[in-house]
Amino acid sequence: MVTGPLDGIRVIEVGTLISGPFAGRLLGDMGADVVKIEPPGSPDPLRTWGQAEVDGHHFFWTIHARNKKSVTLNLRTEAGRALFLELVERSDVVVENFRPGTLEKWNLGYDVLRERNRGIILVRVSGYGQTGPDAHKAGYASVAEAASGLRHMNGFPGGPPPRLALSLGDSLAGMFAAQGALAALYRRTVTGEGQVVDAALTESCLAVQESTIPDYDVGGVVRGPSGTRLEGIAPSNIYPTADGSWVVIAANQDTVFRRLCAAMGQPELATDDRFADHVSRGRNQDAIDEIIAAWAAQRQPAEIIDTLSAAGVISGPINTVAEVVTDPQLVSRGMIADHWDERIERNVKGPGVVPVLSESPGTIRHGGSLTPGQHNDEVYGELLGRSAAELDALRTEGVL
Repeated sequence: MVTGPLDGIRVIEVGTLISGPFAGRLLGDMGADVVKIEPPGSPDPLRTWGQAEVDGHHFFWTIHARNKKSVTLNLRTEAGRALFLELVERSDVVVENFRPGTLEKWNLGYDVLRERNRGIILVRVSGYGQTGPDAHKAGYASVAEAASGLRHMNGFPGGPPPRLALSLGDSLAGMFAAQGALAALYRRTVTGEGQVVDAALTESCLAVQESTIPDYDVGGVVRGPSGTRLEGIAPSNIYPTADGSWVVIAANQDTVFRRLCAAMGQPELATDDRFADHVSRGRNQDAIDEIIAAWAAQRQPAEIIDTLSAAGVISGPINTVAEVVTDPQLVSRGMIADHWDERIERNVKGPGVVPVLSESPGTIRHGGSLTPGQHNDEVYGELLGRSAAELDALRTEGVL
């Protein structure tokens, strides 16, 4: 059965926590056969991450390690490196997120991998990239978000820049790493050659910052935090409703703003010199926000959203995860997906596969593995041909 557009592609994932393994998850979602390597006796810390707990189990792992086979392997041993290189011979992509130089220290750098498989693609995710004066530093998402300038734009004017309630930098780096892997796989179909994909957390955070760099370069503008809105983009904000909750209304495009004015029963605002075009509304942002807030405060959120949606104005609620998991749109598209968790013998909900492909959609075949090394016999026995006695010996030696 075809499991997605990457069916037949084998990925070796070596590394821990979020960024590199997130790239592996994205490739696995699209059908790749992902083999997740953990050192024997030192499982990925993500197995114990997540705020919910049932019988001592946490559930970040259930989602993050979905569609992956779990093997143990000690790359610090000669026998472990030999097995790893055998896997490389039979694989298409290696994903790692160690500090630069770690693979080379183990004599497993790209040059060594390429000797065994000239088509191998090495995806390397690190804090600052494989080159440059900071390449040697370890990197976490929180620091990458700060160093790239992304965190400086978060929060409210005059206040400290808070961190996001998730590791955005890791996810961004994982997405760019997966994108790079796909581009390298395509090029390999033409040349037969592999290459290195070098994704940095800092650069991934930098890449999504819209016009901040040219605005500074040309106009000396240092974009700072703007609270619930974007400066100069109006109206696009959150507004309080009659029941004390909030809705998002985004009508900064001229045509959409005219629809908003009509829907509010105030069509004259569209020709008011203060609000007649995008630039004018940006200069009079406080005034238009006050008008919309007064209108919204007299209405229930559902009424606001229904009225504006019917008028072609972009609006929506600010959902908690409790509302997200029952959202009809997300549910209808399979974006609230079940993952069978062997540890608690029940399905655990998580995000579905993004994006949706019409002819070869990705799939969720299973949740994260029950234990480290769960698939040792399958991978080393069936794929590499090791006997049960050989595998037992490798376990005794601390290789597996």
